[in-house]
Amino acid sequence: MALPADRDTSRSPAPWAEVVPGHGPAIVDDLLALPDDGYVYEVVEGVLVRMGGSGLDATRLGLRLGGRLEGYASEHRLGVVTGADGVYRFPGAETGLIPDTGFFAATRQAEIVDRTKPIPFAPDLAVEVASPEQTPRALAAKARKYLRAGTRLVWVVWPQSEHVDVWHRDVQTGPVRGLTTSDSLDGEDVIPGFAYAVAELFRDPLAPEGEE
Repeated sequence: MALPADRDTSRSPAPWAEVVPGHGPAIVDDLLALPDDGYVYEVVEGVLVRMGGSGLDATRLGLRLGGRLEGYASEHRLGVVTGADGVYRFPGAETGLIPDTGFFAATRQAEIVDRTKPIPFAPDLAVEVASPEQTPRALAAKARKYLRAGTRLVWVVWPQSEHVDVWHRDVQTGPVRGLTTSDSLDGEDVIPGFAYAVAELFRDPLAPEGEE
């Protein structure tokens, strides 16, 4: 998700986004009632922040990876995959984030009392696709935000360099691995058996044969 060109992150609890100017304290439920004005909103520690919509690469990669995850998770009845409008409310803080793709295990379904409200826990897997304006430092802050809330696995996808950073809940100092196009994504114990070649993720479906 892209940042606004006139962003100001100096006071933001979410360095991957811009604090919405002039807006008072926010709650996560507010995210379900905001106008469709071209921004993607999140609430972090009671502060409303925003990002611009995704560019072609980010939205294509998020959709492709989400589709592959959805197909696998549904076939094996492992859990639920959400898209780039699924709000997760974090426990113990007025924070709600929207990963480009999220996943939670089937065993957590019983925790959802009201399906019209934000999902009441952090995703087990969060996928964030970086926009050109987002820095490794900014998205590291977001990855840690997920992990501290209980997310077990975070994949940060970098379209320009065609690599994926893999973050684990028990190692928050930095990514445990950086995957290139010679590697494969592994669902590990979060989505057991899931594998997806990084080269396939970044493949251009419209490239002439032999030029991919």
